[in-house]
Amino acid sequence: MKPPRIITIFGSSQLEENYVEYQKAILLGRMLAQAGFTVCNGGYGGIMEASARGAKDGGGETIGIITQEFHRKPNRWTDDVRSTKTWRDRLFQLIETGDAYVLFDGGTGTLVEWMMAWEMTNKKMIKKPIIVFGSFLRRLLFLFGKQHFVVMNDSVKQAKTVQDVMNYLHEAF
Repeated sequence: MKPPRIITIFGSSQLEENYVEYQKAILLGRMLAQAGFTVCNGGYGGIMEASARGAKDGGGETIGIITQEFHRKPNRWTDDVRSTKTWRDRLFQLIETGDAYVLFDGGTGTLVEWMMAWEMTNKKMIKKPIIVFGSFLRRLLFLFGKQHFVVMNDSVKQAKTVQDVMNYLHEAF
């Protein structure tokens, strides 16, 4: 029996329950769990909390990768807490742990996570799907595509709905 595929979710740590994106992350987490995926994220609040919460609602497992540098506790929906010494170690472990990535909108941390995963696929260090779900990030992807010096590859997909994300993952796996 193959181990479950792990989907790493990146996004803002700042969002609370009253945000539409938070609710979408709950729904995605639940659907991922029900489809047999394990949800991985940075272990803290916002999109990370919401996706883990949804996964637990759906009967699934969650992994939270935190760093000692932040001096914060993981959210309560995290089953497997993996602590790293530095933020950089956390970034690489999030990328290494995931079999695919889903990107909600976020701040500079989310951008770094996306760019690192994208660069690693461009350099053929990894071959894993990247699904850009956030509307702001989809606009950035469009702008990147207009530049001749940005390498666009088929591992990067755009999703407008949670069902689009699930469809891409089912195609990939």
